[in-house]
Amino acid sequence: MAISGASTLFDKLWSDHAVCDLENGETLLYVDRVFLHERTGAVALQSLRSAGYDVRDARRVFCTMDHIVDTFPGRGDKTLMPSGADFIRATRSETRTANIRLFDVDDADQGIVHVISPEQGLVLPGLTLVCPDSHTCTQGAIGALAWGIGSSEAEHALATGTLRVRKPKNMRVIVDGALRPGVTAKDLILHLIARFGANGAAGYAVEFSGSAIRQLEVEARFTLCNMAVEFSAFTALIAPDEKVEAYLDGRDFAPKGEHWRDAVEYWRTLRSDDNAAFERELVVDAGEIEPVVTWGTSPEQAVGISARIPGPDEHLEPHRREAAAKALQYQGLQAGQTMVDIAVNAAFIGSCTNSRLSDLRAAAAIVNGRRIAPGVRGVVVPGSRRVKRAAEQEGLDRIFTEAGFEWRDSGCSMCFYAGGETFGEFQRVISTTNRNFEGRQGPNTRTHLASPETVAATAIAGSFTSAEMLANSESLIA
Repeated sequence: MAISGASTLFDKLWSDHAVCDLENGETLLYVDRVFLHERTGAVALQSLRSAGYDVRDARRVFCTMDHIVDTFPGRGDKTLMPSGADFIRATRSETRTANIRLFDVDDADQGIVHVISPEQGLVLPGLTLVCPDSHTCTQGAIGALAWGIGSSEAEHALATGTLRVRKPKNMRVIVDGALRPGVTAKDLILHLIARFGANGAAGYAVEFSGSAIRQLEVEARFTLCNMAVEFSAFTALIAPDEKVEAYLDGRDFAPKGEHWRDAVEYWRTLRSDDNAAFERELVVDAGEIEPVVTWGTSPEQAVGISARIPGPDEHLEPHRREAAAKALQYQGLQAGQTMVDIAVNAAFIGSCTNSRLSDLRAAAAIVNGRRIAPGVRGVVVPGSRRVKRAAEQEGLDRIFTEAGFEWRDSGCSMCFYAGGETFGEFQRVISTTNRNFEGRQGPNTRTHLASPETVAATAIAGSFTSAEMLANSESLIA
């Protein structure tokens, strides 16, 4: 299905995978990869088998244990989630029956789906990939068309290799300039959501572009695209470039030899045409952004770390005033408080947003030689077992443990609460995760989103602090 005239990157990927247009306005898209996890994977496979269908092509389907596994050493099938072990055993049984590659609990390559997929080259530029997880858009950072689906859609993709999808509109977010020292991709996406609202990209596929995006390393781009779903986007994309090629070269499932050369030649066509039309464009000056922390219960309720918490009356829309008042009550905060004056009880580094090796290096550089504040609990959970091994080879685990952090095995861990581990009621947690909704990390737990650098600095200081603020305060004391 050719598209006449200039095309966006999203249009090109959509066109390359369109099987046919349907009468109801949807398009039947070909699906290159299906990734499952143990929280929903076994259910989809069981339902498919009960309906009398087989997996169409098991070579294109992968599954990992990540959402409900414990991250304590020697975990085995143990999990704090009620009936969690049943999910794990069922997933193991169903993937074996369907001959699907499973990254099991103690597999050397196990990890969070959106971390292990790119680190092993399972997702590649130009491919379509779906997973029953809303943060599948993470993988658009290398130029793939990746989006989250439900369990019934997973069954359809498993059985047919296709999905019916209604095409969203095109949005381009142009970020020019340079991020200031200490400001990260996490700060950028939180700034974007705070400025334009959590529904700012509803109904759109977002392409990030501009000089600041080109300057980002690939793992930072994953962080940016990961939270596009918190911006209500269908998915997010960044055109692949030389950094992506270098990142993928030599990965387990990446093309080799002559196939690699052919793949790279195709990847270099994956960019929006110069005169491609976008239904909406947003422009952001990277130099205006400072480290950002959320104060409320939505990613859009965020401010620069040096700012104060806005009052409900400062919001123009009635629904935002009501949401702000409710968020302040849940978080136990007051309008007008300065963020740096708010103490925390815990710090969490992990999740599909910020648990890669570069994230751990950045956080370790800040905590190195320091100790977390008295009364603060710190937890570090690598995003994959490969990340964990690499971090340990560099001694990052010792840096964290000597500073007072817990060093864990890989998994989603306390990114979300499903009846498993939690920091506890009314505990204030600064977290590298992607959601701060009520109860996200446990009943009445108060979550504040930030970058790994800000989480690390805050753990040391005991209250919201950026890495720059921490260094300045110590120099004044010295």
